[in-house]
Amino acid sequence: MKRNPMEIRLIVFVTLCMIIAISFVAMLIFNKNTASATGGIKTTVDEDTFTSQRKQMVEEQIAYRGIKDKKILDAMKSVPRHLFIPEENRFCSYYDQPVPIGFGQTISQPYIVAFMTDLLKLDEGDVVLEVGTGSGYQAAILSKLVKQVYTIEIIEGLGKASLKRLKTMGYDNIEVKIGDGYKGWTEHAPFDAIIVTAAAEHIPQPLIDQLKPGGRMVIPVGSAYTVQDLILVSKDVSSKIVKEAVIPVRFVPLLHK
Repeated sequence: MKRNPMEIRLIVFVTLCMIIAISFVAMLIFNKNTASATGGIKTTVDEDTFTSQRKQMVEEQIAYRGIKDKKILDAMKSVPRHLFIPEENRFCSYYDQPVPIGFGQTISQPYIVAFMTDLLKLDEGDVVLEVGTGSGYQAAILSKLVKQVYTIEIIEGLGKASLKRLKTMGYDNIEVKIGDGYKGWTEHAPFDAIIVTAAAEHIPQPLIDQLKPGGRMVIPVGSAYTVQDLILVSKDVSSKIVKEAVIPVRFVPLLHK
C-alpha cells in the first residue's frame, strides 16, 4: 500500500517522538542509579544502596587497614551510620572522612571509630563510659559489643536528639546524660573502659579515677584544632597507670564547664 507524503511525515514524526521519549526515560534512570551509587548531593539513596555502601566501607576502610575483630566488623556492618547523620549530609555517610552533625561537632571517620573501639579490647559483660555522645553513633557501635553503655553529652540540643534517636532505634542498653563529661559519671563508676571522642588538653583526673583496675581508656590529647595524640591509658590490677601515644589524630575540643 502506497502512503502519501503527509502520512510518511506523520509516521517519521511519531517515531522520532518515541525515540526521544525512550532516550529521556533511559537517561533519567541512568542518572538516578549513578547518583545513588556515588551518594550524590540532593539524591534520595535507598536502603539497599546504603547497605551496599556500608559493606564496602567495612571491607575497604576498616578490615583492609587491619581491624580483625569480627565483632567490631559485624557491628560496623549492622549499625546504619547514615541515620546518625543529618539528612543534608547523608550522601557522604560512608565516605572515609568525618561528617558535620551540627552544633560545630562531627561524627568521626569510620576507621577511627573502629580503631578506638578495638583499642579498648572489650568483653560482652563490660560497662563502658563514653564522653562526647555526639550523634550517638559510637555509642550504638559499643552497645553491640558490651553489656551497658553510659554516654555523656555537654551540648543539650545534641544530647537530646541522640537520646531520642537511640531509643527510637531500639538501643536499650545505652543511657544518655546531658552534662560535663570531664567529670565522668560517678554513679555508675568504676568502668571497664572509657572512650573520649573529643580532644582534651590533658587527661581528666576524674576519668582516671573512675577507670576500673584492669581497665583501658582511649582519649585524644592536645590543643584544639591541631594534630593531637590518641592516648591509650591502661590501669593495671594495682591501679598503676600506663599511658601510650598510639597515632596522631584531629578531633574537635572537649568542652568543659
